[in-house]
Amino acid sequence: MKFITFAQIVVSILLIISVLLQNRGSGLSAAFGGDFGGYYTKRGVEKFLFFASVVLGVCFIGLAIASVVLQNR
Repeated sequence: MKFITFAQIVVSILLIISVLLQNRGSGLSAAFGGDFGGYYTKRGVEKFLFFASVVLGVCFIGLAIASVVLQNR
């Protein structure tokens, strides 16, 4: 049980970091003409951070469900 709690803390910290490191498509620079108004594909580090945050989110939800199931036993 302590392993799941520790793993959940580590995953949550990594998830917070991966979300905070992602760039926003339209921020304050759009107000000053910095936005080109088109769509673009994610490449390199941005693509890795996106997939990492998805995987970490799924892991966090799985650990939360496992924690609830093991507490009810």
